[in-house]
Amino acid sequence: MRHPVDSLTAFTSPFLPPAASTLRLWLTLSFVLLLSGCATFAPNPPQDQSNICEIFREQPSWYDYAQESEEKWGTPIATQMSFIQQESSFRSHVRPDRKYYLGFIPGPRPSSAKGYAQAQDPVWEEYEDQAGSLFARRTHMKHATDFIGWYNRRSQQQAGISLSNPEHLYYAYHEGAGGYQRGTYRGKPHVLSAGRQVAARTNRYQSQLNTCEAEFQCRKFYQVWPFCRS
Repeated sequence: MRHPVDSLTAFTSPFLPPAASTLRLWLTLSFVLLLSGCATFAPNPPQDQSNICEIFREQPSWYDYAQESEEKWGTPIATQMSFIQQESSFRSHVRPDRKYYLGFIPGPRPSSAKGYAQAQDPVWEEYEDQAGSLFARRTHMKHATDFIGWYNRRSQQQAGISLSNPEHLYYAYHEGAGGYQRGTYRGKPHVLSAGRQVAARTNRYQSQLNTCEAEFQCRKFYQVWPFCRS
């Protein structure tokens, strides 16, 4: 029977000098701390998620990322942020809850969704191959907004959905272009409800952004008015 202390002593090998064993232990612990620190140092979710102006005042770089994605792929800023609020409530490392057996035995997660945009592993790999990079992370807002823009452009191309139709873009985002074309979302009340919420939030975000967007434009030293205004 293996004792609990074996997991600690396993780092020490009789074939390594004490200094090398200690270094190996510290490197392992540092790697574990680095992984946990990524979530620790991630931005906190905005306090007022009902107002896109307040969201960007807390995180002005998020405006820059969403604007870059809009220029690149065509999905409006308000739609991108509405998707992210719906999917993750702006929590960078959120994942679907595990199922528990007998109330305490952890089981598998229902999907591989992760991060701001809740992208699953297969489609994230497609994004990396086609538009992203090996350094793209689902837990970074820059890559999440770019992913949403890329995915919606693909929905436009494959299913003919207008980029100004957030409700149906969301149905395709949730069901995939093939599922959307087959109408699978119509038999899922929770998806229909989420799509309507996304559309209503997008309209509200857009109205709010119209009143405050100038705050986030031309705020960097290399941006010169009027060329940085959209």
